[in-house]
Amino acid sequence: MSQSEGLKVDRLDAIRGYLYAHGFSTVQALADAVGASLATIRRDLQYLERKGAIDRVHGGARIAEGSSVEVAFQERAKHNLAAKRAIARTAYELLVPHTTIFLDAGTTVLQLALLIRLNPLPLRIFTNGLSVAQELLNVPNLSVSVLGGQLRSENVSLVGPEAEAMLESLWFDQLFLGVSAIAADGALYSVDSAEASLNRRMLARSAASHLLTDSSKFGTTATYKVAPLTCAHVITDWRLGSDWRTRLAEMGVEVAVAESGPSDD
Repeated sequence: MSQSEGLKVDRLDAIRGYLYAHGFSTVQALADAVGASLATIRRDLQYLERKGAIDRVHGGARIAEGSSVEVAFQERAKHNLAAKRAIARTAYELLVPHTTIFLDAGTTVLQLALLIRLNPLPLRIFTNGLSVAQELLNVPNLSVSVLGGQLRSENVSLVGPEAEAMLESLWFDQLFLGVSAIAADGALYSVDSAEASLNRRMLARSAASHLLTDSSKFGTTATYKVAPLTCAHVITDWRLGSDWRTRLAEMGVEVAVAESGPSDD
């Protein structure tokens, strides 16, 4: 991809993100937000409308119905991106060639999938994440299988009884799991009951489990309990506070703290 093509992709992503965050926006507001001319924004809006990503209305545009879920996932994937990349680098070092692993649908785990694509190892990979599977398309030395089940749009993942039944006939050397929240009671939580249930089955079917979570998840809450923190080895980032570091040590939880790289903030 040329530099000009890369800039266009970045601008299109910025337009979609702005429309998702602000709702209907005028052409002028979009031009100001992304630093482009009115003519360029109009051409971009025409392109995005053809792709079904936005709806143009008089004087501006809004995100297309059905496209907001995809944009929401993309926005969440960008949150704390430097920390997620550092965590992924640490997790990558734990991979063992010629083993079977499970990658869940979390956005931090997605960064690990990206590293595997860039630096392939001979692995058998299972996942319930469609974005993870897409990242690993046509990568040499990989065998990739996707669980069946009900599509959970919010996380671009497959969950439900069919996915859980498939897990019952599988065994994984390593699980790499994301999480919605780590509450004050020292347990993992999810915002979705089906996801929480599937995560519990993943943990039960894995010889070694690694929780990939940026430090912002500690001390937060969600509705559905998955498991105690002691169920997994935790990989987090350098911003984890001393109070939680002490508490994890007292709980006997093994923790790897990923350090920031030269390009991380």
